[in-house]
Amino acid sequence: MAYEAQRDGGADRRTLPPVRPLWRQRDFAVFWAAQTLSVLGDSFALIALPLLVLEATGSVARMGLLTAVGGAAAVVAAVFAGVVVDRVDRRRLLVGCDLVRMVLYGVIPVVWLLGPQVWLLYGVLPVCEAVGMLFAVGYVTVVRSLVGIGQLTEANGRLNATAAAAGVLGPVYAGAVAAWTGPATAVGVDAVSFGVSALCTVFVRFRARQAGPAERTGLWRDLRTGAAFLRKQPVLRSLTVLLFVFSFLTLGLNDLLIYRLKHDLGRDDGTVGTVMAVGALGTITGALLVARLRRWFGFGAVWTGSVALCGLAVAGIAWTGQVPVVAALSALFLAGGGMAGTCSMSLRQEITPEPLLGRVTSAFWTLHYAAAPIGAAALTWAAEHHGTTPVGLTAGACCVLAATAALFTPVRGA
Repeated sequence: MAYEAQRDGGADRRTLPPVRPLWRQRDFAVFWAAQTLSVLGDSFALIALPLLVLEATGSVARMGLLTAVGGAAAVVAAVFAGVVVDRVDRRRLLVGCDLVRMVLYGVIPVVWLLGPQVWLLYGVLPVCEAVGMLFAVGYVTVVRSLVGIGQLTEANGRLNATAAAAGVLGPVYAGAVAAWTGPATAVGVDAVSFGVSALCTVFVRFRARQAGPAERTGLWRDLRTGAAFLRKQPVLRSLTVLLFVFSFLTLGLNDLLIYRLKHDLGRDDGTVGTVMAVGALGTITGALLVARLRRWFGFGAVWTGSVALCGLAVAGIAWTGQVPVVAALSALFLAGGGMAGTCSMSLRQEITPEPLLGRVTSAFWTLHYAAAPIGAAALTWAAEHHGTTPVGLTAGACCVLAATAALFTPVRGA
């Protein structure tokens, strides 16, 4: 592996100790467990927050507006997240982000005891999404400091797979809790999960980052560094443009799915949780297959095929009225999204110098996610006025077109 060769001054590979399996690497295992528990809690909020808005207002447009507000806060935070991550102690940053979200999400069920307060969601979610963006950028950089470059795709796949496994149980329990005691209680479970994640992360030892000449060169130059790196890399540049379109079309899908199940098909909270749990099985499948598929077919084929699969699934969800079919198509969508996301993240980690990784990740997410909040608000507004079926069919077709366009970019041969 490149890292070991560099560390040992280019020593003969035969003299290097064999690479241990990921599950036997203590620090990665603890980090792995912490993030799995955190995602288990996140799946509660993923269902509970839209349900709180829907129950209080009955409007999918208001659900989409909450998603858009949170997404906009994440975009703004992403501009500066990379600079922060590359300048501070990453473990303290991750722990601090978890603790802030634990407190803020914990406020919601307490206030809800006095009655629905939708305004609180519009205050808490943007802050939590901004803090979550800091955490997400830091998360990407520390995975590289836990495993060697040769194990990145496998590590990302395993993190995504077990997170998705937690996501199978989470929506089922979240739906049951929401149906039994109300969605606000489910948000409280998410708050507890952040506390557990922070405690586990305290005991993880991250490898010291590599120093480089690009560090601490001034705020404005740091902000431009990530974008400049993306511009010089043909594959990353193309991915940024393609994901700009894909994110615009899909950020509001969770709201559309919940609204379709609750409003169009007349199902209860428990059914919503079950459908999303079945969908999470797709994420597990995609995460477990992605490393092998990338070795067999290459980055371009896997990424392009995954995005096309997402588009077909979105169109199918909008077309069918059968709940089991909706659940199966949700699984296909999440499988495709998981494989595409793991591939793009692993490629970015592999080719980006470590001192720049936070800033490049931040720039990548800022640019491709910039229009997503507008897309979520626009799609849910259109769904409320014109129905979920035509909106979903249009969004799905556009995703397939984006995958087709990728065939004419450097992504195809990557």
